[in-house]
Amino acid sequence: MADLKLTDVEKTYGGSVNVLNNINLDIKTGELIVFVGPSGCGKSTLLRMIAGLEKITGGVLEINGEEMNDIPPAQRGIAMVFQSYALYPHMTVRENMSFALKIAKKSKAEIDEAVTRAAKILQLDEYLDRLPKALSGGQRQRVAIGRSIVRDPKVYLFDEPLSNLDAALRVATRIEIARLKEAMPDSTMIYVTHDQVEAMTLASRIVVLANKGIAQVGTPLELYETPQNEFVAQFIGSPAMNLFAGEIVETGAQTKIALKNGGSAVCNLATTDGDKGRTVNLGVRPEDLTLTDGDAVLSGDVSYTEALGEVTLIYIDKAEGQDPYIAKLPGIHKNLRGTSVRLTADPSKMHVFDATTGLRM
Repeated sequence: MADLKLTDVEKTYGGSVNVLNNINLDIKTGELIVFVGPSGCGKSTLLRMIAGLEKITGGVLEINGEEMNDIPPAQRGIAMVFQSYALYPHMTVRENMSFALKIAKKSKAEIDEAVTRAAKILQLDEYLDRLPKALSGGQRQRVAIGRSIVRDPKVYLFDEPLSNLDAALRVATRIEIARLKEAMPDSTMIYVTHDQVEAMTLASRIVVLANKGIAQVGTPLELYETPQNEFVAQFIGSPAMNLFAGEIVETGAQTKIALKNGGSAVCNLATTDGDKGRTVNLGVRPEDLTLTDGDAVLSGDVSYTEALGEVTLIYIDKAEGQDPYIAKLPGIHKNLRGTSVRLTADPSKMHVFDATTGLRM
């Protein structure tokens, strides 16, 4: 149980290569915080700084109000689960889970109680006497998590723990981690992943990292429904949000935007006369575009389709030299490739970003 605070935290290598700066974040007891971002954005580095495995070169890290910058990893009250299970192959599940407690010279009664509790939470009771080689990948990862639980840490750190699992096991283990969090409501967890589904389904709040800092912090739905900049808008959601260059031509309680590739859109953005003529980018998620025979926001020729069963992705050509935009239509839509389509979207589902700054208007 711990509050964790980062104030103006920075990471620099060799005195000149800056990879993270101005990291300001308050994490409350009981939260499951997920770090996401593109490859190389520093999410694992930040996690390792919290763990004490990387030196903090600027700013302050506090746990429960106590500065941790110079505290050794073993004394921070933190347990970490890595991508690799790192289990001792010659030890049983019980021995793997109890090893750290034996090193800490805990009594046999304490060790047995801690292992039994962790095994019950993770549904490992019947596997305690097996060797790791007799377990599936998902079971091995649960043992690695159990090894952390028995230590009763202040903060749990997960560094892409599901990345080595196949798709089916990843889903099953993700659900187990969600159940684990429910069984331990006062535990504080920080989780690094590149998988949006993991972030959206597990997180109390998501921290999106980009350009050496934090792009936005919010609940999964806050990031999905009200991204504060174009980067977050296109990073959260799959396929990524479509962006269309345009110009504000009518202002008021609703705003009309003329799109450069043809068509126009009316969105629920309140503007004043001073905004008229402003260049913007209109954002519409693929799942918010629908086919229409009436007034269309967009139109174009379908260059490619992907039939996924529950949805069909259609790729519509923009101008020459530009990537096509995508509509995500529910159900099966046959024979659309090569045809012309007209598309519309609810004004409340449209997002407008300043073309110069990329910030939400």
